[in-house]
Amino acid sequence: MKVGIFGGSFDPVHLGHLVAAERAAERLGLDQVRFVPAGRHPFKTGHHAAPEHRLAMVELAIRDNPRFVLDPREARRGGPSYTADTLGQLRAESPGDGLFLLIGADAARELPAWHDVEGIAAVAVIVVLTRPGAAAPAHAFIGRIVEVPGIEVSATAIREAVRCGNSIRYLVPRAVEDYIRTHGLYRD
Repeated sequence: MKVGIFGGSFDPVHLGHLVAAERAAERLGLDQVRFVPAGRHPFKTGHHAAPEHRLAMVELAIRDNPRFVLDPREARRGGPSYTADTLGQLRAESPGDGLFLLIGADAARELPAWHDVEGIAAVAVIVVLTRPGAAAPAHAFIGRIVEVPGIEVSATAIREAVRCGNSIRYLVPRAVEDYIRTHGLYRD
């Protein structure tokens, strides 16, 4: 089986994430895309929503796509979420699967600072998801590049819109919008 591993804060998950995952699945012929929300991201200072909320929002966002699967291991793991550890676990669980690590162009620029990037590249094909105006950086461990449609949406802008009482409709799936409102997330 060909499996895409799509990690991130997903704080909150938005349509840009979903479009990128779908395009990668199509272009790479993936059987499955595993969304892996980070527990404690090693390059970010903190999350705005607790792990259980981010897991719930991802689950709501992907529930209608049979190719998408929620993998809660990093959100439930204590300490920093290292991709190398997650990929090692996935390799041990399913040694015959082809693993494809899906990362954005911004994250790819930080590859030299990643924990055990050599180990990551030994276990999975590193795939950079680019969009118009955001080219992939040059790095020896990048195995593939997939261009995704440019959608001007960011989790930061969504959190700010919620904080200001503005609409986030059409930026996140409706179920995620309802979840954010119901649970009072990102208000302050």
